[in-house]
Amino acid sequence: MNEQYDLKVTSVAKEKIKEYLDSAKDDCEFPLGFRLAVAGGGCSGFRYEMALEEMESERDIDYNFEIEGIPFLVDMMSWNYIEGATLDFNDSLLQSGFVIKDNPNASSTCGCGESFSI
Repeated sequence: MNEQYDLKVTSVAKEKIKEYLDSAKDDCEFPLGFRLAVAGGGCSGFRYEMALEEMESERDIDYNFEIEGIPFLVDMMSWNYIEGATLDFNDSLLQSGFVIKDNPNASSTCGCGESFSI
């Protein structure tokens, strides 16, 4: 798709995604993308899910776009909850991993930052 997508990705997150994509690509038959999703659960009602996923074929329900050469996959329902947010990577003593922050669609987030409410 050639549309513009409002998702900010920090430089640290971009580096980590590229690192993970590079290390996993030899084990995959198809090109990899970075899947972002929202599911029910967590202490605030919704939780973020992130994973590498083989892009065997484009699904009708997916937004498929690139940011600086990184392929992102987001289903339509999830996009409504993360549009305008920032994807970051935290690497601290207490937490290491991808996080969504500054989500304009969330009315509140839990203390750990892994779930949110609308």
